Parts: sequence; structure tokens; C-alpha cells
Amino acid sequence: MKRGIVISWFRLLLIQASWSYSRMIGVGVAFSSEPLLRDLPGGVQGQRYRKALVRSASYFNGHPYLIGLAVGALARTEHEGVPPEQIGRLRSALAGPLGSVGDKMVWTGTLPSASAVGLVLAVTLSPMVGVVGFLVLHNIVNIGLRVWALSAGWRGGMQVAKFLGGAAIKLCLKVAGPMAACAVGLALPLAGAWLARGLDMKALLGVGIVATVGIVFARSLWPTLGGLRFGLGGVALAVLAGWL
Repeated sequence: MKRGIVISWFRLLLIQASWSYSRMIGVGVAFSSEPLLRDLPGGVQGQRYRKALVRSASYFNGHPYLIGLAVGALARTEHEGVPPEQIGRLRSALAGPLGSVGDKMVWTGTLPSASAVGLVLAVTLSPMVGVVGFLVLHNIVNIGLRVWALSAGWRGGMQVAKFLGGAAIKLCLKVAGPMAACAVGLALPLAGAWLARGLDMKALLGVGIVATVGIVFARSLWPTLGGLRFGLGGVALAVLAGWL
């Protein structure tokens, strides 16, 4: 089974390769679960293996870094002979929490933090150091979460919720947001000062006006504008001004 867990972990790295609107990452879950199901009674030619593989390929969605919790837990329940109805309920119960916890922990926590550290390293040392620093920090989280999730899921089985709601996860969720805010708050002024080097007063005034307009729109007039839309709008206006 140790070999199956190792193979399953490597397959988790490709879990989004078969993403679709109809099953989301369900097929990826089946692909990652398959090595863990080979030891079911009857082997790969047995009915238990085939039925378990079909069940594991049904609709599922969740954060890719934490999906190992579901892969490990669902495979463990198949080995324990849990009725299919209970396995289906566990599968449905895991989808929402895995998505929300992963989003809060990674997309709004560790990823912005790693990006901010990369920016600071880029402007204080060199751009290459910034890129390498970001990749190292982000993938420590990426790989670490995937290893922990698959192991915890396999150990937990039907009781996997105790890991998802454990003290470690709660602590990560508590500090992820403030950590990202502090890191980005430190990085943006440094990056802005680095980008503004050599600009004359007129250019600096223009940058200040654009930043002020962006803050006003984002905070008061158009809360749903977002950084991407504002940035694309600024690029479009710059192109238009240059063309005119």
C-alpha cells in the first residue's frame, strides 16, 4: 500500500488535467485514487475494484492542494467495506469544505504572501532571486499540503473531518489572511518605489493620479471593479491616448 500511496501522490499533481464542466475534477480523483484501489479483494479484475473506480470518477470539486483528503478518505472507505450510500454522502460532504478551506488558506493567504516575498526579493536583490524565492516558498506549501492531505485522508477514512477541522487547519485559516495583508502591504510600496525610479515629477504625478482614481473606484464607486479590470482599463486608455 505504501507504493500505492506514493503513486497516488504523484498523480495528484495532475488532478486538474482532466477538468470538465460535467464532472469538474471527478475524473482526476479517480485517476489519483486508482493506485489505492488495486489491493481491493479480487484485484484489478474484481467487481469491487471496478465499482469503486466508477464511483470515484463521479462529480467532485475541491481545492487541488487539499483534494488528497478526499482521495485518501474515499479509498480507505472502499477498503473498509463502507456501504456505497455512505461513501456518496461523505463525498458530497467533503466537496464544499475542501474548496472553501483551500481558497482561504492558499489563494487568499499563502499565495499572496509568497508573491509579496518574491517582489521584495526582486526589488532588493535581483529579479531572478525574486522569482526563485516565490517558486520555492509557494511550492513548499503546495507539496507540503498535498503530502499531508493524502496521508491524513487515508488515516481518517470516514472520520476525515477531524483532520479538516483540526487545530492546525484552524490556526492556518486564522493567520493566512492577516499574513497576506501584511506581506502585500510591505511589498507594494517597495515595488512601487522601484518601478518609479528615474521618473520625472510629471510622470510621478500621473502615477499618483491613476493610483488615487483606482483606490476611489475600488473602495467607493465601483466595488466590483477589481484590480484586473482596472489594470486592463488603464492599458486600454493608454493605448487610446497614444493612438490619438
